Amino acid sequence: MRENTHKHQENHTSWTVRRGLAATAALLLAGLAAAPAVAATHTRETTAPRRGTLVSLTPVVSRDATGVRTFLAGRNIATDTVRYGVTGYRLTYRTVDPYGKPTTATGLLTLPAGGAHRLDLVSDTHGTMVYRGDAPSVGDDFGRVPSYLNASAGRAVAAPDYLGLGEGPGRHPYMDTRSSVTASVDMLRAARTAAARLGRPLSGDVYVTGFSQGGQVAMALGRALRQGAGQTFRLKALAPVSGPYDIEGQEVPALFDGRVNDTSGVLYTAYWLVAQNRLHHLYDKPSEVFRAPYANRVEALFDGTHADEDVVKALPPSVSELLTPAFHERMRHPSGVLRAVMRAADGTCDWKPEAPVRLYAGAADTDVPIGNARNCAAGLTGHGGRVRLVNQGQVDHFGSFAVSAPQVVRFFDTVRR
Repeated sequence: MRENTHKHQENHTSWTVRRGLAATAALLLAGLAAAPAVAATHTRETTAPRRGTLVSLTPVVSRDATGVRTFLAGRNIATDTVRYGVTGYRLTYRTVDPYGKPTTATGLLTLPAGGAHRLDLVSDTHGTMVYRGDAPSVGDDFGRVPSYLNASAGRAVAAPDYLGLGEGPGRHPYMDTRSSVTASVDMLRAARTAAARLGRPLSGDVYVTGFSQGGQVAMALGRALRQGAGQTFRLKALAPVSGPYDIEGQEVPALFDGRVNDTSGVLYTAYWLVAQNRLHHLYDKPSEVFRAPYANRVEALFDGTHADEDVVKALPPSVSELLTPAFHERMRHPSGVLRAVMRAADGTCDWKPEAPVRLYAGAADTDVPIGNARNCAAGLTGHGGRVRLVNQGQVDHFGSFAVSAPQVVRFFDTVRR
């Protein structure tokens, strides 16, 4: 789901909530269609709005190779793959909201300061973020680790902020997989235009990764590319990290059986219910779902302006203290729209990838239990996919990311060769 707080167990309310989570998700119920089109901000286009049209390009960061190594080492990320410095640009581009209406979104395009003239492209989809300023195109922190790692190894990286995060308008439709995929595909299109303008054209080969919530988005994006989304883009490899691929079968039950820690469970549950209610009407008023005094504040907490730590402090310490007894039972035994929303998110591993796939996960992850990855691997393998599950051992959620992110770069290197 998201990028948690800075250390998972030690500073649980800080990094667990802030950068590396993964929990419940939803594509869209059959009746909701997230289609194409878009709106503009900044520079205006004279042509008809098209999905993926680049609206503006703004330089936001530049680091030499030493600076990249310092950034990564300061976050306990291996630096052996770093070969070049990097330059990053915020892209504003046209896309669509969950209802198919035109809007804009932002994302980070990162290019290597060296290497080949024509570049392969990595798509990196980030984990759960509550505060819009943590998104890759805005916040220079853990959300940029994969961009710096992959760009410094010689590839371009497109990291969408998703809808409603970064400098995009509106509120983020958290765990709405379908709109996250449309925003990701359109970010690839915008990146192709921007890279060409910057004199670093793209080859069309795409390597897909993502962490936590972004791991599930990466899996869905891989499927979309396999089915022809983005047209000229070719999926070369898929490497999600600790994604919540099985909401109904793994993630939601884990909220109640102790496999998901309380701090993350409360954050994910509150965020997910508030965001999904905006799309699918799960409740009429917050008091039907949330206990007092949280019912009066919970929806306002997820408006994109509150830091994760502040949100956690404003919520109770456990899911049972967050939810009313009736809705607690409804979550444990979902039916109707609630169950449909859960199930809509659980088809991301139901396809046959032609490209090689590696799933990375940690056995001690108490945000996204490793059962998610195991079930996903079984689903992909059942369709004849070439899948390897990399169990990183006794590491927590963010630990799985810290260990896996450099390994993903090395995996992409082997595929390219």
